[in-house]
Amino acid sequence: MSTNSAGDSRNLTDARESRDVAESARQARWEKRSFMKELFGGRLSLDLVHPHPVQDAEEATRAAPFLDRIRRFVEEHVDGDAFDRDEWVPDSVLRGLADLGAYGIKIPREYGGLGLSQTSYNKALGLVASRCASTAAFLSAHQSIGVPTPLVLFGTEEQKRRYLPRAAGGELSAFALTEPMVGSDPANMSTFAEPSPDGTHYILNGEKLWTTNGPRADLLVVMARTPARAGVKAKRPISAFIVETSWPGVEVGQICRFMGLKGISNGVLRFRDVKVPRENLLWGEGLGLKLALITLNTGRLALPAFCAAAGKGLLRACRRWAAERVQWGAPIGRHDAVAQMLGRMAAETYAMEAAVELAAAMSGQGTLDIRLEAAIAKMWHSEKAWDLVNDAVQIRGGRGYETADSLRERGEDPFPVERALRDARINMIFEGSSEIMRLFIAREAVDEHLSVAGGAIDPRLPARTRTAAFLRAALHYAFWYPSRWLGWARWPRYRSFGPLAGHMRYAGRAARKLARALFHAMLRFGPGLERRQAVLGRLVDIGADLFVVTASCVRAMKLTGEEPGNRTPFELADAACKLARRRIKANFRAVFRNDDTDIYRVARGALDDRYAWLEAGIAGEPDPDERASTARPPRPEPEPAAVGG
Repeated sequence: MSTNSAGDSRNLTDARESRDVAESARQARWEKRSFMKELFGGRLSLDLVHPHPVQDAEEATRAAPFLDRIRRFVEEHVDGDAFDRDEWVPDSVLRGLADLGAYGIKIPREYGGLGLSQTSYNKALGLVASRCASTAAFLSAHQSIGVPTPLVLFGTEEQKRRYLPRAAGGELSAFALTEPMVGSDPANMSTFAEPSPDGTHYILNGEKLWTTNGPRADLLVVMARTPARAGVKAKRPISAFIVETSWPGVEVGQICRFMGLKGISNGVLRFRDVKVPRENLLWGEGLGLKLALITLNTGRLALPAFCAAAGKGLLRACRRWAAERVQWGAPIGRHDAVAQMLGRMAAETYAMEAAVELAAAMSGQGTLDIRLEAAIAKMWHSEKAWDLVNDAVQIRGGRGYETADSLRERGEDPFPVERALRDARINMIFEGSSEIMRLFIAREAVDEHLSVAGGAIDPRLPARTRTAAFLRAALHYAFWYPSRWLGWARWPRYRSFGPLAGHMRYAGRAARKLARALFHAMLRFGPGLERRQAVLGRLVDIGADLFVVTASCVRAMKLTGEEPGNRTPFELADAACKLARRRIKANFRAVFRNDDTDIYRVARGALDDRYAWLEAGIAGEPDPDERASTARPPRPEPEPAAVGG
């Protein structure tokens, strides 16, 4: 076997192992109904989200004074520009937030927390983030993915009584998963927890990268491999442990610095022969990755709350500037080019708040599976916030590019658009990059099809098994496929939505078309569909925009019901839906008629140095003769690489 063949074989094996690890960690069963799962299956199950779920009245009453205290505290003590400049959120601010109860917003009251809902939690985070995203990140990393949430969900009663009061009282926590060679592919994790011979503890060794809150944390949830053994299903088990940073062997290796969120505390953590008591194992051996994924189902809703708050701040600053700044005889907001950006900003900010508010309310009900809604909110909001902050810089012009400190020194409005731009960029990367989010959503979107027809397209199964699976699938789709063409989504359906009824009817028709498109993609690409990530991404984006359309209309109905004379929610929802429908139509057109293969071929050419000559003319390039002599010859074009399970 040639060296290249051996390397390719190793890569295929590694890829298969990675997919197996990811697949074993996902929640295979849908024990509760899911609005988005049913939408990807062609059903607009409006009964799950309309009327808009309401917040528990008693909980809302308890949350109100807390939110008022948070608002006053951040207005008086949180200086985002100073924290960004100093690259440090003062201990006094973190302590003040802890004293208000902000470290235990969702921790049950019996363990020292406030016991508030995801809706109230999002409101609190939005208030803090509107002043300083770095400060809000401390609360989110501590509570959304740090010790509190996984402990509430999976901890023993003894673990809860030991650690939750400490977390609620102000001991900062963090989540340690990423490693230098491990991001979204945990199969390569090297941190290892070896059980002691007497079984009383584990010996933890390894290194974690980019641990938000880590350098200042008291408590950690650490993901580590544990030995494969009888009773543990996974071939390469990953387990979760509660670790105290005061224990011997826990070290901060380096403080990481970033383009934005400069005030956060993030760094490299090292574990050298750390003795972790056996009772600090969370849930069980081999269940760590599944624990992390389930924790993120609701933990991901914090970031969309940040994005919605950012949208509101940008809208406020830009509409004021667009009304005051006069050019060519009129305020710039009346010039169509700027007005288009400002109008999109208003509509998309409304849509962001509508989607995250609906997802949080669905989470609070406890009767729905929101894994898809949370992932979609994280992906859509992070990308939309980036679009809005980019437009805000353009609207504000040079003042958008200038720092707040410089503006302040010149006596101008120091709204920190420049800081917002730097802070917003990371949102599309951490807690699951946009690319990984699309793959995760796509995997769940096709779950119904894989459960029916997966055996028919699995090349690893014997021919007889595949044939039997094909016959069962044929019987299923003989009914399923025609039903995705039939259905009434025309007038007068959804007429109770008034001027938004047309958007709801469109969503009903588009849901069935999306289900058909997913099915057609499976037929066309077969097992190779997982490698057609651009195709899957478009289908996911269609589903995400349909969720936004639904959320926008449902929220408008809620708001006008609360204030019947106010028609502005209809105006904003109508604009948001029109923008979403424009994107949906474009994505439908491009699902099968695109240039994906051509662009992939060019990417492979770039990887093989075929276009190295294009890089000539910049400082630091190699000698042209040398580059020409080392250029690789063309190779046969392989299929796109598969990622995820």
